[in-house]
Amino acid sequence: MMKRMIYQKLVSCFVTGIILIGMVVFLLLPKKTFSEQENQELERFPKFSKEAVLDGSFIEGLEAYLCDHFPLRNSFLNIKTQFEKLLGKKEINEVYLAKDGYLIEKYKEPVNNEKVIRVFNSFANSLQTAECYVMLAPTAITIYQDKLPVFVDGSRQEENRQYLMEQMNTKVIDIGGILKEHASEYPLYYRLDHHWTGYGAYFAYRVFCEELGLPARELEEYQISEITKEFKGTIYSKVCDFSAKGDSITLFQLPEQKLKVTYVDTEEVTDSLYELEYLDKKDKYSLFLNNIHPLVEIENLEIQSQEELVIVKDSYANCFVPFLTEYYRKIYVVDTRYYRLPISTFINENPAIKNVLILYNMNTIDTDLGVGGIY
Repeated sequence: MMKRMIYQKLVSCFVTGIILIGMVVFLLLPKKTFSEQENQELERFPKFSKEAVLDGSFIEGLEAYLCDHFPLRNSFLNIKTQFEKLLGKKEINEVYLAKDGYLIEKYKEPVNNEKVIRVFNSFANSLQTAECYVMLAPTAITIYQDKLPVFVDGSRQEENRQYLMEQMNTKVIDIGGILKEHASEYPLYYRLDHHWTGYGAYFAYRVFCEELGLPARELEEYQISEITKEFKGTIYSKVCDFSAKGDSITLFQLPEQKLKVTYVDTEEVTDSLYELEYLDKKDKYSLFLNNIHPLVEIENLEIQSQEELVIVKDSYANCFVPFLTEYYRKIYVVDTRYYRLPISTFINENPAIKNVLILYNMNTIDTDLGVGGIY
């Protein structure tokens, strides 16, 4: 009995010591404002007020702050993930643990279909001379249904994509077929990120060219280079599995091209579509078009054609754009989450703009804050 009491006291002291050490470490460590691991802003310490205490917002904010800044948070999340995997779980934090090391996001039932249809059609109808096309990119849950756990029905996203395309008054570029056709030949999506790879973008480009009557290049015509094998993207951050091996990022380049790339918000001008400094950061996908900018202007300095293209997009377009630069004198890449001017007015005032492409992926179109800003 005495030994048991001593053991219990030692355990209590140990646990108490761990908690105290954790509290001290938490108080002493500097607090970051941004998490590269999750690619998002961290919660700030909530403002204290009587009203905030009474309505519960102070406590909620404090809980979120403590969760975001908890010492060794990622290590604890990894331990939790490993334990859940041992229990046989195939879904963690709304992410499916799929075959071949893929982490595939759960598809949430859309709530804004009619809004998306209304906005896209109104925008297309407002264009006076430019031809408008819509490309809705399926994500891995549609193309890699064979990799999903047996209890998951991956067909819902494709059903919704077909519905949206049927309701569009624009020309629709359906890339689902070609992606399924090549799904077993090439890595079309990253295993640990929600974006498609350069290969996925390439096959979408082939359908784009077919629809617009443009000559598409064969894969062999590009200088293809693997620039990293250590990409662990957004879906990895949700699961935080330290045992997962990084993804490769591959560039498809035409070295003979001479481009002028202007980031209008920062007035930065370069001759490259890639910002390779991001290879030293966690968010390596941002090397395409230098992350987020309201408006990027890409000018082909050698092309004879005077035609221009506008791409209204989410981040899926960032690795798709490089395939189009040889066909247009200038491409305007618009991120409507941050671009505040009327896009249709800009297009209608520039007669050289012959084509407009709306490109969004199906996992974010329903909640993307930029969709409402198209029109």
